Parts: sequence; C-alpha cells; structure tokens
Amino acid sequence: MAKMREESERGGQVQALGRALAILNRLAQSDGGATLTELATEVGLAASTAHRLLTSLETERYVRFDPETKLWAVGVQAFIAGNGFLRTRDVVRMARPHMRWLMERSGETVNLAIEDQGMAVYLSQVECREMMRTFARLGARVPLHCSGVGKALMAAMDQSALDRHIDRHGLSRMTARTVTDPAALAADLGGIRQRGYAIDDEEHAVGLRCVAATVFNEHGDPACAVSLSGPMARITDTRIASLGEMVRETAMRVMAEIGGKSPL
Repeated sequence: MAKMREESERGGQVQALGRALAILNRLAQSDGGATLTELATEVGLAASTAHRLLTSLETERYVRFDPETKLWAVGVQAFIAGNGFLRTRDVVRMARPHMRWLMERSGETVNLAIEDQGMAVYLSQVECREMMRTFARLGARVPLHCSGVGKALMAAMDQSALDRHIDRHGLSRMTARTVTDPAALAADLGGIRQRGYAIDDEEHAVGLRCVAATVFNEHGDPACAVSLSGPMARITDTRIASLGEMVRETAMRVMAEIGGKSPL
C-alpha cells in the first residue's frame, strides 16, 4: 500500500513538472508576457492549476509577475539556467550526429567550419566512403570568398562588415573560377541568401565542388557553417539543388540542437 502511494505521489510530481515546463516553454515564446487565462488555455490547464504552478515557478524566479500589466513573463533564473547551457555547449560534438546523417544521405564528405580572423577554419569532418573523396585538414584555414563554408558565412554579414572584410583581406584568385569582383560577389551572396545555401563551383580547388549553409546562434548571428564537398563528377549540376536542400536541412538541425535561431 505504501509503495502504491509512493508511486502515485511520484507520478503526480512528474505530471506537475511537465505542466510547469509547458508553461515555461509557452512564456519563452511570448515577447511581452502572457496572462494567466492565456497560459491556462494554451497549455490546457485549469486556471487554478496554472496559477499554483506559476506561483511555484515564481518562488524560484523562473517566472515573474507584473502587477500593473497582470502579465507573467520568463524570470531571471531561466536566463541563468540557459546560460549554463551556453557555457557547456560543444558545437562540434552536437553537430557530429547531424553531419553523419548528411554524409549517409548525400554520400559525400561533410565539414564544419567557423570564421576566425577573416578566414574559414575547419573544425570537424565526416568522410564519405567513396574511393575518390575530398579531405580538409582540421584546423586548415581557407579564404571566405572562394569556399562554400566561407561564402555561407559571408552571406550572413551585413554590408558594412562585408566592406570591411574585403578592404582588409581582398578577394585573391585561387582558380580561374574564383570570384574576385566585389559586385559579382555581392550578387552571389544575394543568391545564397535567397536559396539558403552557398556553392563553391571550383572556386577554391579545380575539380571540386562544395555546397554549404549557415548555422546561426541564439542571437541570429552566424555560429558556423556546414558543408558537403566532392568531385565534379559526383556533384553534378542536376544534384546541386537536392544537395543544397540536404545541407540546408542539416544546418537547421544543428541550429535547433545548439538553441540557435534564423535572423529576421
């Protein structure tokens, strides 16, 4: 009998926790807060139950109540807990399963890179199983304007940042297909923003193509870029669109994993 009572109490605690988290998640999606009635309705609870949970959350400072507006909002403790996630977030580790998913689906080598001092730096790679495959040494640095990951990151910059980058680093030619004209590069970046992925069409290395997309952080700023790369013989014109969608989906998966969001 005592065991049944203990299990019942534990089940009630789990249910209460789930309901409290549902309320907190709903408040996190609200820009200006929400009323008790709105919260109760949207999470499917009686107003009295919602109020009891809110009061408990308020005691621990996970939510706060404004007596003037009668609105509930996320509290400072939720921010502190969120920052705990940011401090321990390992983008490479968190991205790895999604990179492997992309490799299996596309059959091509997948890379993860960040921007550092005006260059793209490779942090992680999942090699494909093909005999002929691309290889990027971890820690290798490549120019932004002629690499898939680099152009994906550049497309997320505003015009002033782009101008500063070009003034400082220039647009050096790596192959005959490298874009070295600022106006042509601006047009290319505009296309990247529209379709959601970048293409390196033999611009960094002859015979190789790369398709990449940006991963944004919680502020909507570029955190890193994910790409797939391979020889022209496999990354053909007819595959570019489908591969681009795969890369874009992978970037969205990684972004969700790290708690990022797309810029408005």
